[in-house]
Amino acid sequence: MAVVFVARSAALTKWASDVGQGKHIFKLGVAEDEAAVKSAVAAGWGGETDWKLIDSREIDGLDEETALARLGRREKVIDPTYYPRLKGAAGVFRIALTNVQNSLLVAKAMTADEPLTEVKVKPKDIADYMIRNAAA
Repeated sequence: MAVVFVARSAALTKWASDVGQGKHIFKLGVAEDEAAVKSAVAAGWGGETDWKLIDSREIDGLDEETALARLGRREKVIDPTYYPRLKGAAGVFRIALTNVQNSLLVAKAMTADEPLTEVKVKPKDIADYMIRNAAA
């Protein structure tokens, strides 16, 4: 069973903000098990070692190529060949907060119990959004 995970690096986010990519940069990946996820996050990507695991979920029959293609339909992937700092790290995405907010607002509207109020997006919400769209 494959484990889909989302990680974030504060240093890479600062760099991405400096080069015009924004501050909502996350890495989506697929590993074989939880141990492989932890070792991949510890090794890091893009020359940074301060990566933190935000969320992970086990999904049957999903490989990394398929997950990246599915999420790439909705969000902008940062091209690792254009930015040498990423050094071939596939799966680094620039997330548009409006897409995540709209997703949360629709989910809230579908439940009759909660009133529709402004949604404040947290990194856990972004990770859930990314995993949900990569799996669908």
